[in-house]
Amino acid sequence: MEKLTMKERYDEFISRFGWPRIIIGMFLLFLFIVAPFVGVSVSTSLSDTINRFGMNCILVLAMVPMIHSGCGLNFGLPLGIIAGLLGATLSLQFEFVGASSFAMAIVFATPFALLFGWGYGKLLNKVKGGEMMIATYVGFSSVAFMCMMWLLLPYSNPTMVWGFEGKGLRTTISTEGYYLHILNDFLAIPIGDHFTFPTGMILFFALLAFLVWAFLHTKKGTAMTAVGSNPIFAKASGINIDKIRILSVMMSTWLGAIGILVYQQSFGFIQLYMGPFFMALPAVSAILIGGASVNKASIPNVIIGTFLFQGILTMTPSVMNSAIQTDMSEVIRIIVSNGMILYALTRKTEATR
Repeated sequence: MEKLTMKERYDEFISRFGWPRIIIGMFLLFLFIVAPFVGVSVSTSLSDTINRFGMNCILVLAMVPMIHSGCGLNFGLPLGIIAGLLGATLSLQFEFVGASSFAMAIVFATPFALLFGWGYGKLLNKVKGGEMMIATYVGFSSVAFMCMMWLLLPYSNPTMVWGFEGKGLRTTISTEGYYLHILNDFLAIPIGDHFTFPTGMILFFALLAFLVWAFLHTKKGTAMTAVGSNPIFAKASGINIDKIRILSVMMSTWLGAIGILVYQQSFGFIQLYMGPFFMALPAVSAILIGGASVNKASIPNVIIGTFLFQGILTMTPSVMNSAIQTDMSEVIRIIVSNGMILYALTRKTEATR
């Protein structure tokens, strides 16, 4: 086998990673280098970046099954998030605490996620070719519908309902006393005064990522990939395309439900009503920035994309604020977030391995 020249290695590297990811990665590295010179703690910023990565990576992982089956980017992710919110509020309603609270939230969320995913998958099978447009409608309309249901469902836990009337859920509910930091604190590794590695949260993501990877290498997972890459060949091979697509949507919806529970235990609050409305866009953008396309995605795409997206989103406001000595963090965060979303949604669709 011939040895590659330096130029050939360079070209292969650029081809594999792509200039956009390289530029974003270099910009993030630049922010970390500049941070101490403008008074920003690198250890604190790195800790925040890793925490935000852990909070969001399962929501990004939820994109993978639907992309593999050819259903495209899951803009209907709020449907899975709503299933997770139902699981979370039911766990609090029955007053489970600690690890059992988080575990029961998953148990309660699972049947909702599977049911919603089944119905959502049936709908997408009726509109093949227009999945992403319909998924957006499904996501937005489900959030609007639940805005009414959160007021009507018969919850009674005083920590969740509006105090002046005793019914209807609050907009924001604290997870303190229930499952706050249940994963973050598990086997957490403190390093210095300002950095703590959330071992439990990262391990939980690693477990789910491994399960998704392992499934995609099973016979059923291979059939799912075949349906997404060449549906005509898949049909000729005897694969039931509609069933495989429904399975992928159910998996994606369930991962979305688990993802929001992981997000909540780290963030500290359950956000209802309009909370899930725009959560699909950052997840979609992260996996695209990671090198995925509308028809091909991998676990490395999830990891790289989530870290780059959340790293830029964490570092840019803090560095800019310290550099110009003005608190514009929220404005900068919105500009940077929307800029990355716009880039991700308009980039070329070729995937990088």
